[in-house]
Amino acid sequence: QVQLVESGGGLVQPGGSLRLSCAASGIILSINFMGWYRQAPGKQRELVAGITGGGSTNYADSVKGRFTISRDNAKNTVYLQMDSLEPEDTAVYYCNVVDIRRWGYWGQGTQVTVSS
Repeated sequence: QVQLVESGGGLVQPGGSLRLSCAASGIILSINFMGWYRQAPGKQRELVAGITGGGSTNYADSVKGRFTISRDNAKNTVYLQMDSLEPEDTAVYYCNVVDIRRWGYWGQGTQVTVSS
């Protein structure tokens, strides 16, 4: 019923930029959180950036000043603009949506590789 489709990943050189998109389809009546997580090999999945239903944002310390999360409510889409990318940003990035019931929905993941 609910599906999150991610796009925008790829291979970029250090210092480059990417914009990830996550579009939600199906019926999600009440959303209290939208965010981006990432998981690198051998590491735990971590929250990179999040935005609440009220518009409050938060970022992992490692990406502050470089990444920006935003949303388009009309399109049910959340974005992650990633600038000044570093090799340490290499990971699979996952979109996450949490509704008012605290049910969570996950995107399929998109690979971001930062390498020269």
